[in-house]
This record gives sequence, structure tokens and C-alpha cells, in this order.
Amino acid sequence: MKNIVITGGTSGIGLALARACRDRGDNVLIVAPDPAKGARFIEESEKKEAGKRVFFIAADLSLVSENERVLREVGEIFPTVDALVLCARFFRSYRRVTAEGFEHQFALYYLSRFLLSHGLVGPMQKAGTSAVVNVAGPGISAGRVHWDDLELTRGYDGWEAMFQGGKLNDLLGVAWAAAHGDRGIRYVLQFPGGTRTGLAGEFDPETAAQVEEMKKGATKSAEESIIPIVAVIDDPPAEPLTALWEDRFIGLEGWSFDPAAATRLHRITEDLLARR
Repeated sequence: MKNIVITGGTSGIGLALARACRDRGDNVLIVAPDPAKGARFIEESEKKEAGKRVFFIAADLSLVSENERVLREVGEIFPTVDALVLCARFFRSYRRVTAEGFEHQFALYYLSRFLLSHGLVGPMQKAGTSAVVNVAGPGISAGRVHWDDLELTRGYDGWEAMFQGGKLNDLLGVAWAAAHGDRGIRYVLQFPGGTRTGLAGEFDPETAAQVEEMKKGATKSAEESIIPIVAVIDDPPAEPLTALWEDRFIGLEGWSFDPAAATRLHRITEDLLARR
């Protein structure tokens, strides 16, 4: 029986994973913004006589303060964490700034994953061999890091924000593994494959049409897409950092995984959080 934390666990891949882990006997804690969806998952679990093994934290993970609260509450529920699976993401065609002053996609897709993966090192180390699974799109050629404008204040584009978020998460994995890779915790950047659940977000008409076409072309159900994620949870790779496209290993030699860039981003992120 494992203790598993899943962000974005009330829909799509996150929900499919939460159900699969619950049904096989794991303890599952999901973090998501909608209390009604969380309540439905708890009710569903109680009907399966698994209510005592599931937990829900309602939180807006685009806010740093909410991530900090989640870290405290996770620690109260789970003394050890065997797996942290980061699925929360929300596409925005129009630029939005959070109440704390961060661009929304940057805050949710990157800052939250930074805070949670670093913040749960203690309980994950106590578990022995454990894994952070960052569900993103590692190593893709699209996008770049806008070092002079990380929050895209000039010429914001929703796709560019999302692709940059993928690059930031690649570098997060590199810096995280350099800092914590000797603690028995494995950091896995994983793309589970095109999934018919689509992309959650707020879209302009053109993007909405693109997303519908993407969904039509997706070949997998959420239940099929979680198979390689479950495999990582059960048997984490030997290396501190791994990038996977479904279940296939990706080399870490490309510019997406540059150690100097990862160190630079880590320092910028720490400075941003300190100034907040």
C-alpha cells in the first residue's frame, strides 16, 4: 500500500490515476480546485468501501500561498509520500494575472510544480524509494524559455505560454535531481501519450477548434494513458532524473535539459518567490 498525492486529480488523467490507485488498495490524496468534484470522488470511494483511504484538498494551485497550505495539509495526512504525480494544468488563450501577481500558466504549470516537488522532499525521503512524476511534454522542440520575460508580458500567446511551461518543467527536473537525487527519490518527466480527455482551459474560438481536432486525433483513453505512470510509481527508474515519452526513454543531452540553464532558472525562481 502506497501513499500517493495527485494534483489535478478530479478530471482526465489525474482522475483515472486516482481511481486506479485507490481500487488496487493505495491511499490517495488528490488536490484540485473544485470542491464538488472532490466530494463526488469521496462519495464514489465510500461506495467502494475505500472512503478511509482517499483524501481531497481543495486548492487553487496557481497561488503560491495555496501551495504552501497544501504542503502543510499533506504533511498532516501522510507522514510519508511514495509518489507525487503532477497533472494540474489549465490553458489560457488570454493572459491572466493571479491575485499574487504571477501570470496564470506560469504560476500553475511551473511554480506550483516547483513548490510541491521541492516541498515534499522530506516525506518522500522517509518513504525510501519514491518518485515525483511530472506529467508534461519533455524534450519537445516547440517553444523556448523567454529569459527576459518569463511571464510573457509582451505579446502573450497561450500556446507559447504552454510550450514554455514544458521547457521550464524540463529544467525544473534537472535542477531538482541535482539537489535531491541522492535521497532515494526519482524525478520523472513523463508524457503519457495523446489522450482523448483533451486539454482543460479557457480558449478563444480558433484554439477551441484546434483542441477539438487534437481530441479527435488522440488514440488513448485516460485509463490507457496512466499505464506507464503506474509503472513508474511501482518501479521508479534507477537514475535521479528520467524523461519518458509514454514508456520510452528520452536522452537528456539536448538543450531542454541544460544544467547551466536549470541552475539559472532555479535561482530566478527562488528570487521571484522571495520577493513575493
